[in-house]
Amino acid sequence: MESTQLENIEISADSSKANDHGEAQHEIEIKKGEIPLEEEEEEEEEDEDDTDDITETSSSVTDKSSINDDVVKILQPHSLLPKPEAPRGLSNPNNNNDDDDDNDMSLITGASSIGKFIRERSNEFSVAIVKRLSSLKENSNDDKDKDKDRGNEDDVTQFDLSGLKVIVKQKNDMELKGRISFFSRSNCRDSTAVRRFFREKGLKYVEINVDVYPEREKELVERTGTSSVPQIFFNDKLFGGLVALNSLRNSGGFDRRVKEMLSTKCPSDDAAPASPVYGFDDQEEESTDEMVSIVKVLRQRLPIQDRLMKMKIVKNCFSGREMVEVLIHHFDCGRKKAVFIGLQLSRKHFIHHVFGENDFEDGNHFYRFLEHEPFIPKCFNFRGSINDSEPKPATMIAQRLTKIMTAILESYASDDRRHVDYTAISNSEEFRRYVNLAQELHRVNLLALSENEKLAFFLNLYNAMVIHAVIRIGCPEGIIDRRFFFSDFQYLVGGYPYSLNIIIHGILRNNRRAPYSLVKPFGTGDKRLELAPAKVNPLVHFGLCNGTRSSPTVRFFSPEGVESELRCAAREFFQGDGMEVDLEKRTVYLTRIIKLCNVDFGNDKEILKWILNYLDATKSGLLTHLLGDGGPINIVYQDYNWSLNS
Repeated sequence: MESTQLENIEISADSSKANDHGEAQHEIEIKKGEIPLEEEEEEEEEDEDDTDDITETSSSVTDKSSINDDVVKILQPHSLLPKPEAPRGLSNPNNNNDDDDDNDMSLITGASSIGKFIRERSNEFSVAIVKRLSSLKENSNDDKDKDKDRGNEDDVTQFDLSGLKVIVKQKNDMELKGRISFFSRSNCRDSTAVRRFFREKGLKYVEINVDVYPEREKELVERTGTSSVPQIFFNDKLFGGLVALNSLRNSGGFDRRVKEMLSTKCPSDDAAPASPVYGFDDQEEESTDEMVSIVKVLRQRLPIQDRLMKMKIVKNCFSGREMVEVLIHHFDCGRKKAVFIGLQLSRKHFIHHVFGENDFEDGNHFYRFLEHEPFIPKCFNFRGSINDSEPKPATMIAQRLTKIMTAILESYASDDRRHVDYTAISNSEEFRRYVNLAQELHRVNLLALSENEKLAFFLNLYNAMVIHAVIRIGCPEGIIDRRFFFSDFQYLVGGYPYSLNIIIHGILRNNRRAPYSLVKPFGTGDKRLELAPAKVNPLVHFGLCNGTRSSPTVRFFSPEGVESELRCAAREFFQGDGMEVDLEKRTVYLTRIIKLCNVDFGNDKEILKWILNYLDATKSGLLTHLLGDGGPINIVYQDYNWSLNS
């Protein structure tokens, strides 16, 4: 039996004693004792008895003239002194003294009841936790052998208590000291399956994407004898591809095999495939443009200054006559040859007419070097100087851009591409290589692309620029931020600036006005109009992701399958949250993207018929029923969520 020191209060009163002034003075005794504590049920009964004792004994007062160790003597205050008042709200000031005494006793009783309630609930809660933890321990011990036989022990055990959620994470016995690495390619289904399997197992791995690191493809062939991927390595030992991984997983011996092969560290860093290192570029042979030597002379010899033309001050320019004179004097050529050289420099985007009126002419026409254009400070793929190397074919640059950005999404985005880890992307080697690749767009010749190649290129460039813009300037939240995000974040591509608005409204929508805009993106004679398609494809709206939660998921397209991939993107968007049907209210809820660019889709009835091609069976049946009964249909456009898709 255990005992605890509790105060058993006994209050008794006899009669009052008179003090020196003849006034009544009362003394109250409080006796302390020990209460034995045996079981929880006995304690609860004693608490109830204590409460009754306090209530019963509070009516009597006993006078004492002396005190001992167990008696505390309390003197009542003088009758002329102000009496203490209870806190506001606990007593009524209009009551008499008797009522005040009753209120004091009720407060004591209420406090005791609250304490009793708290003790009861805490005891019940503690017993419940102990019982659940005990049962959990017993169940885990009983199932331990079964889990070992199955080879698929749960990593997390979860159970709920009233008002409390407890998650117990069991420690993974598999402690790997070695390294798992595998070679992969962008947009490869087998590589995606291997990556997803390792993630589900919670295993750390090193991925070497030969599309991002082309120099590692030679190592892949030397180690495996083939260029096919994926190829998995445990330390320096070749395990195989997806077929070998599936066979071992289905047999249930994957954990045991991995533990055997990775129980020791890799013998040496050179034995196993090395991890990609940040900040080192491939050694590629780059040929310098044959016109670079001429450009260097012109940059030094030409009088570049501000001039007045058509009542406007044109900065950092020179005249065509001055350029011809420098070419004749320095290269000892005729005037006709000098003009031809000027035309070549203009077509390769080393120089431009200040107003874009012509390529190059001898006379009082003003030109400027590409690096002196006023839009250059807004171009985020410009790093201090123009890329003077011989421009690579546009198809090659577009293909590399697509592979690198696809690899970025596979590594740093969710499987459904709805959430993107922009912080991880900004710190990755893949993104650093993409930024370097974007500089090769300065003077690329986009007119050499086919129609499908142009469509895929600008779709991919838009989605890549959005990721770059989010990393550099953040998500557009307000109206001013959106203007800067879509209009002032630009790339220098083929000698001309391209913003997000120019790509979607100027190129993909064939120079149509942007929402809430009164002017078209391109003026008359703008050479970028040559890249716009002859007919607007409304599906492009579902292939563009602007980094928000209401936009379609981010993806990158291939030139050979861009049309089918766009249809797949539209189908995925409308089968998700892009369209809802309420049959009772006869209302169709559509994405606001259609409202902002409704001229691309037609009137309301045409829009609904067009959407039918991209709906699942349920939504298609509901919409067909509304269109077939001849009744009115209400179209409500959903609110646009500008939150970042991170």
